[in-house]
Amino acid sequence: MRRRFAGRRLVQAAVAAALMATVEVAGAAQAPAVDAPRLLPLSAQIAVREGWLATRHAALLPMMRRHGIAMWIVVNEEFHDDPLTEFIAPPRPYAGNRDLFVFVDAGDAGLKAFALTGYAEDNLKRFFEAPDEPVAADVRLGQLVAEFAPKTIGLGIGGARGMTRSLTSDTHDYLRRAVGPAYAARMVSAADLIEEYLDTRLPEELPHYTTAVALTEQIVRRALSSEVIRPGTTTVGDVRNWLYDAVWAHGVRTWFQPDLRVQRRGVPNPTSRGFLAVAPEHLVIERGDVVHVDFGITYMGLDTDWQKMAYVLRDGEEDVPEGLKRAMAATNTLQDALMLRHSRPGKPAGEVYRDTMAEMESRGIEAMIYSHPVGTHGHGLGASIDFRATMRPDIGQQVQRRLREGSYISIELNTGSAVPEWDGQKVFVMMEDVAHLTGEGWRFFRPRQEAWYLVR
Repeated sequence: MRRRFAGRRLVQAAVAAALMATVEVAGAAQAPAVDAPRLLPLSAQIAVREGWLATRHAALLPMMRRHGIAMWIVVNEEFHDDPLTEFIAPPRPYAGNRDLFVFVDAGDAGLKAFALTGYAEDNLKRFFEAPDEPVAADVRLGQLVAEFAPKTIGLGIGGARGMTRSLTSDTHDYLRRAVGPAYAARMVSAADLIEEYLDTRLPEELPHYTTAVALTEQIVRRALSSEVIRPGTTTVGDVRNWLYDAVWAHGVRTWFQPDLRVQRRGVPNPTSRGFLAVAPEHLVIERGDVVHVDFGITYMGLDTDWQKMAYVLRDGEEDVPEGLKRAMAATNTLQDALMLRHSRPGKPAGEVYRDTMAEMESRGIEAMIYSHPVGTHGHGLGASIDFRATMRPDIGQQVQRRLREGSYISIELNTGSAVPEWDGQKVFVMMEDVAHLTGEGWRFFRPRQEAWYLVR
């Protein structure tokens, strides 16, 4: 095992060296890359996150009572981890065949937590009742329901999102057999409880999330620069692969495939599902192109989501055309309206959307808003400020969700502007920044982009 870890460190060091070597080859057109934010080693990450877990467990009982859940069961399957496991149990690997984590409202005795696993583990015992000689999980679960007689048993079923509907059919049948027909009839969806649990951010998370955002920004700045892009040579696939290698070199991971979009003067913009389409891998980035990157990382069990824009200077150009500057300013205006003027804790997400779009219409700005919660998952649970919530029944309930103070959101949106230097062709400036909600509106973790990144 030590050899494998040592081998990975050597590979990461080699990749990092290769990435830094790119700076030397690319020339002096760009400033050298700044040092990456300092990340915690994995053992320290686990220790910090287990401190967060104690805080989360302390807040769980009132949540269960608010949502009418007397017993909550989360099941982790071997090679099919539940998306909740690392947030309700120690964030360590679980390789048992089928592990059950059971939380019980024990009345005056408070919250009881039980780990029904096939093995004994010291770290589980810090958070759960877990005997040295475990009883078979189905037998122990039957004993627990007989002892506590829960009026409701909350499961990961019936929700609209993957985190709230993660229970497999086989495991559902297993649980029903274990508790018997009378208690199986009391099984309900725990979706609302899961949403509040995952959408509740801890103050202790903020500095670590800020570090993750800073690293995300640094990687994207490098990707959208002359360090990586050589006009006429570099393809979209080349940039995507560089992003994968950068993630590996920094010891983090990405939760979705990085995407690039390219807009070019005189070339119609391809679309997909109403959005600017992702550029094909083979497309060569040329001078005069507008390049957009969508990218995010996972660190400390938290996901970032980030979109930025670059312009590839033409021969003889030293700056971006004025029309493109005005296009970016329009997107900044949209951000200001959504974040500062129309968002407040407790306000329904649908109302925020309508008020912001009304302001954009009065200003003559063509806008789209598709912002979503972020945090433990890149597409998180909570209030979404999203035009699709008025169109799709599966997420239409989001318009009624109220903004929760302290929540994190991905402010994802775009504006379309006619650019005179492009003969009036419309250019979309697509932005995505993570922010947290205060009493005065959303606040960015990092300063937003107000000037185009330049590729020389």
